[in-house]
Amino acid sequence: MKEGLVVVTGGSRGIGKAIVEKYIKEGYAVAACGRSAASLEKLKADLNSPLFHLFAADVSQKEEVKAFAGFVKSLNLPLAALVHNAGVFVQGKMMEEDEDTLSGQLNTNLLSAYYLSKFLNDKLQKGTHIFTICSIASIAGYAESGSYATSKFAMLGFSKSLRQELIPRGVKVTAVLPGATETDSWNGVDLPSERFIRPEDVAEMVFATYKLSPSALVEELLIRPTLGDI
Repeated sequence: MKEGLVVVTGGSRGIGKAIVEKYIKEGYAVAACGRSAASLEKLKADLNSPLFHLFAADVSQKEEVKAFAGFVKSLNLPLAALVHNAGVFVQGKMMEEDEDTLSGQLNTNLLSAYYLSKFLNDKLQKGTHIFTICSIASIAGYAESGSYATSKFAMLGFSKSLRQELIPRGVKVTAVLPGATETDSWNGVDLPSERFIRPEDVAEMVFATYKLSPSALVEELLIRPTLGDI
């Protein structure tokens, strides 16, 4: 086992699952949370690895984020990487959607990362690498998903500020901005798979960035489908 623990939120599906699988393959212990205990248990069975530690939590709820942080600390391992991946996408126009749509997405897409970072602050040490899974929607507004884009713009701002704050402590922060990725968010969309990024490609880039020397940092990692945005 490699030294250190990798923590992943939203680790049972999509990009999060691919990141979990990559780090396990490379010999790292991984602690992942997700809303579905059944999905996490299936992943654990598929991985068949003693390095994988699961915890069911809805990270849109502050107290459940705190409980997950407590679980992470109970493993008593140094924190190698913290991947803020959990996210939710609700399509709709801001002037027409339910008035709680924005706050709901902010809770998952932004505040989960804010709270977990704070709750694990005492685990952040020189060499720890934080990844925030942002989106192409972090740098462009969309008429049909304005609240989602707003939450992802905020996530990128959080990443930039956290990076500056943690530089003196030797903690790296990388914002990952994937374009359309073949995940459940695109279920029902009638497009060929080549129009999407594969979650495994995002995981490979996250790991490659993690493996850079201590003197090098990729601040923002922008990944688009080869055929362009959808």
